[in-house]
Amino acid sequence: MRQYWVAPLPPFHIADSTAYTGTAAIGDISPAPPIVIPANTLEIGSRLEFTAFGRFTTAGTPGTVVVGIYLAPTATAIASGNAVVVSATLSPAASQTNRTWRIEGNAQIRSVGATTSATIIASLELTNFTGATGVAGTDIAPTTAPATFGFDSTVANSVRIGVTPSVTTQSWTTHYFGVRLVN
Repeated sequence: MRQYWVAPLPPFHIADSTAYTGTAAIGDISPAPPIVIPANTLEIGSRLEFTAFGRFTTAGTPGTVVVGIYLAPTATAIASGNAVVVSATLSPAASQTNRTWRIEGNAQIRSVGATTSATIIASLELTNFTGATGVAGTDIAPTTAPATFGFDSTVANSVRIGVTPSVTTQSWTTHYFGVRLVN
């Protein structure tokens, strides 16, 4: 009989990510070292569950931000990885200092294999990113129907959180990032 398990993927972080304040370029706000899915671990129908929270700071003119979960072979920069699921352009509240944000999401493996023959589909809920000062907002990503993308499941892949702020007056930090494999 085949047994299936829900298992958190290590490492289990006990320190925050490095704050990211870049502009117009994606920044990795995952705690270090990255969470890694070992090579050949995923099966058709496997699920990944994402949970993260952190803080952001904005100025009086907050700009915008795009937030997402990314998958890339280990030692590959987040900008060269694949977006598992990415938000629309969000407008964070103005004049915030250390405002809490939270994301939760789910993904399912539709196929496995080398090069780009493995496919994944995902959705993400983002809380407290938008809205007037002091008012929480919630958004769902993607804003259109979820779609699959191809990746290589025969190599180790890291799972990361990325933000792309439009102004350098934003600061983004992750306190907790957990990924569970339901296999």
